[in-house]
Amino acid sequence: MSRIAYVNGRYVPHAHAAVHIEDRGYQFADGVYEVTTIHGGRFIDADGHLDRLERSLAALRMAPPMSRRALKAVMRQMMRRNRIVNGLVYLQVTRGVARRDHPFPEVSTSSLVLTARHTPPFDAAAAGGVDVITLPDTRWKHCDIKSVALLANVLGKQEARDAGAYEAWLVDDAGYVTEGTSSNAWIVTGAGELLTRHADSAILNGITRQALLGLAADEGIEFAERAFTVAEAHAAREAFLTSSTSFVKPVARIDGHALGNGQRGPLTSRIAAYYAEHLDAPGSAA
Repeated sequence: MSRIAYVNGRYVPHAHAAVHIEDRGYQFADGVYEVTTIHGGRFIDADGHLDRLERSLAALRMAPPMSRRALKAVMRQMMRRNRIVNGLVYLQVTRGVARRDHPFPEVSTSSLVLTARHTPPFDAAAAGGVDVITLPDTRWKHCDIKSVALLANVLGKQEARDAGAYEAWLVDDAGYVTEGTSSNAWIVTGAGELLTRHADSAILNGITRQALLGLAADEGIEFAERAFTVAEAHAAREAFLTSSTSFVKPVARIDGHALGNGQRGPLTSRIAAYYAEHLDAPGSAA
């Protein structure tokens, strides 16, 4: 069955989906997006994603394209029409079509596009880990807004791939890790403390990140939300990264420095198992 996309009120074959060349998302990256996981035929933490979407839209003074209830209905239709059991739905909202000029148009209608695709389900018991490199963080100062302006992220991700790594962790001018190009960064210190950077304008407050912090609190795992240095990352006992597409992925090496024995650590394994339970819990879906 061919893939189906949603473009401004119409469900169309994915291969024929298109927007106008003067859509401000194309011209200026004047838009925001969200990616919501589908697990077992259910959306995971959808309300968290839609809360963040609304915050991003408000930050850009952009009108929502429709009500939350209507948007959820479209998301469900995308899942059904694409017959997805495990996968994701990508949605993007832009300020719409207008004559190319930097200021906001006096009158505009937000544009909404959704796509969907199948992905493998999360495997909490998957062995091994991935390599990460560190790079200077050259992005803008509002990374808390999930903007479609991702060129710096793209360049960082490609540099990681060129180095044979899965991800690049970005480092601010003070030498502290912010986050990955498409994920949040976590380490377990030599003392066993779980660390991830506090949610400020330097990072996107990931929905998976938020879920894991809640799970850690529920399970009595000590953690701190604070910035950590590259040196702390190199000396970490364990590390992992999180996102709606990577789930909980262990890190084996950072800049060539092996962490622990180079395999998934015990705390990472516990957290991955808790997250797998979260995916299957009825309360996680919306």
